[in-house]
Amino acid sequence: MLALVGIMMSCACNNAIEPINPSNGNKPNPVNPDPAVDQNGKWGALADSCTNVLVANFLDKSTGTFWSTPNDVARSSQYIYWQQAHALDVLLYAALRNESLRETYLGYADKWYANYANNYNRDFRGEGTYGGFFNVWTDDMAWICLTLMHITEVSGDTKYQDTAKEVFDRYIWPRRLSYSGGMALPWTNRPEDVTNFNACTNAPSCLVAAKLYNLYKGEYLDIAKTLYKACIDHMPDSERAEEPPLTYTQGTLGEACRALYHITGDQAYMDKAGVVLQYAFTSNRCTDSATGVLRHEGTDMDQSLFKAVLIPYAVNYVLDDKADIRAAQTIREKLMLCAKTLDKHLDRKMYPRMYCDYFWGTTFTEGTASMGAQSSGASLMEGVARLEAAQ
Repeated sequence: MLALVGIMMSCACNNAIEPINPSNGNKPNPVNPDPAVDQNGKWGALADSCTNVLVANFLDKSTGTFWSTPNDVARSSQYIYWQQAHALDVLLYAALRNESLRETYLGYADKWYANYANNYNRDFRGEGTYGGFFNVWTDDMAWICLTLMHITEVSGDTKYQDTAKEVFDRYIWPRRLSYSGGMALPWTNRPEDVTNFNACTNAPSCLVAAKLYNLYKGEYLDIAKTLYKACIDHMPDSERAEEPPLTYTQGTLGEACRALYHITGDQAYMDKAGVVLQYAFTSNRCTDSATGVLRHEGTDMDQSLFKAVLIPYAVNYVLDDKADIRAAQTIREKLMLCAKTLDKHLDRKMYPRMYCDYFWGTTFTEGTASMGAQSSGASLMEGVARLEAAQ
């Protein structure tokens, strides 16, 4: 343990600055994060370090929003919107775990809010703060709403959850359309998507509605149940949220089920949560056959971020005393396998550019680092640090 912490502390002495294109117009962030300290054990120290790397290299500290590449060297961050939710979630979990970071990270979260999470769509900004979060993509707004509520959970400031409520009421739920089994939300508000009721839209929207019910009561429980039915009706089988099965929708559907269980007490919801979450960690569709860790899902910004969505929800299930004991143990073991694999493939010599690769069974060695991959790796370390702290 002491050896590990010593390595991490020595790595943090490198105060280099990531190269930046002067024409970018953005000032580079100084890459001088505090050294990792052994506050919560091995995984707490690693979580500090991986999250430090995310903040030092990918966070525009002037806006609270994230670049797709270190200091936006690829000039590819203009349309990074829904991804902002999951990068900020990493910082919010870190703020809960490490009190010394709380004020700083919540300060970034408020800037993120003031800058509408880098939303490129400006069509409804005249309607008020909530209008700044409007987007054609229904799922993008749902992910942002979940993170807005997460900011309130960490900060206690209700303005964020109130904005999430307005976004859902004004822009998400009014898009509902009929299908043979009931009502569902389309992927976008475009004509070509009027029958596209995919899991990546309806699962997070179901979770938003369940969380809004806990906060505001009213009709949100009925909405959550309606969207849950839409998810179930469109599943290709009892385990897969969609085809192909992707880690982020497996995780989000599992969390929506868990939330509904705690509202209603209906065991069927918790049973379904265990089934879809276990599938993400044990099926050969979502894991790497050679190592058993979560698979490489792709290198674009969406795909590289998927695991950052799954991990916190999987940890929530493991920590839930109402979860199926065997399912929770299986998921815990798989989470630890993933964490130990990533640990072996982090190049300490490169800190504070100790980037996580797209696949946790390989070491990042060259090319341009990805905010999505770093967020996924940091999310994993923050997740297992939560497990460690709960022991």
